[in-house]
Amino acid sequence: MITALLVIGILVLLIVGHELGHFIAAKIFKVRVEEFGVGYPPRAFTFGKFGGTEYTLNWLPFGGFVRLFGDEGDKQHGPGGFIDARRSVQAVILVAGVLANAILAWALFAGALAVGVPRVVAGTNAGEPAQLIVADVVPGSPADSAGIIVGDEIVALEYENIKLKEFSPEAVLNFIKERGGKPLMLSYMRAGTTTGVILRPAHAVIAEEAGRPAVGVALVLVSSSPLGWREAIRESSLRTLDAFKAVGNGLWAMLKKALVGEGSLSDVVGPVGLVGVVSEAATHGFGNVLALAAFISVNLAVINLIPIPALDGGRLLLLGVEAVMRRNVPRLVVQLLNLAGFVLIALLMFAVTYNDIARLLG
Repeated sequence: MITALLVIGILVLLIVGHELGHFIAAKIFKVRVEEFGVGYPPRAFTFGKFGGTEYTLNWLPFGGFVRLFGDEGDKQHGPGGFIDARRSVQAVILVAGVLANAILAWALFAGALAVGVPRVVAGTNAGEPAQLIVADVVPGSPADSAGIIVGDEIVALEYENIKLKEFSPEAVLNFIKERGGKPLMLSYMRAGTTTGVILRPAHAVIAEEAGRPAVGVALVLVSSSPLGWREAIRESSLRTLDAFKAVGNGLWAMLKKALVGEGSLSDVVGPVGLVGVVSEAATHGFGNVLALAAFISVNLAVINLIPIPALDGGRLLLLGVEAVMRRNVPRLVVQLLNLAGFVLIALLMFAVTYNDIARLLG
């Protein structure tokens, strides 16, 4: 129950943040905002009306919305109407929602780093806890044959009575390359269980360094120590950029598979599946919940740019068509396209939710 409430809270924060971007841009360009609502109708409570905008709380707690004057049909024309604003202004208002999600992701990543989340570090200070994590495994290598996988934590390495004392990627590299062909006892932790295996460093494991004995693992040092706010803010910019790249590449890979008939929604997580994902993140600390919320915010930003009617990306595409035609697309056409977009999104949500439930039951 608590996890479900946490999921709802995350979705409300991210969607209301998105709508707040539209709201602020509309106010800046003097486009009338008739209502700013938290949640979806039916209406539960009205906070009041300020600056010509009605602020409401609604019964369905899954997001929020902004209702702009002149955004629904030909009959709503007049001063401050969205439809009567310059197309460049309309585009800025639409993009502002995406920008708001990007800013929110950046702030959430900064908060996560300030609280403390796993991050790759070059080294640690004395007494600072860190983990030596497997980042890659060479196929067919001694490590691969022993069953070591990405994400395993190296906890011990020894040869006869000689034990590795300094746990860093460089120290492990030097320990291994000095003992080619000799049986090394490597202990690693996975899902709370420690396992020991015997590895014999071999030559030609790494093509670029065929003369160096190796076991075939790439290692990184990971620390979860909190960062100061200044450093957290700086690193959060890189995390936000990396998240946009990851989401963009993921969507592009899905699209390419769909074009050749290999597309699948089985790996896509919807609102139901999100409960499990958030629950897993919560077990690793509040910082991980903030980082997950940041990544979801990036997803919302990228998805809203997809040129599907009813999404910001689809509306931006229509604005581009209107700019080329130098006249407005008939509102009936816009309404039909929006309806088609809503139907498509509803079908996708149904399919994703079905997969979520199937995973839970399985």
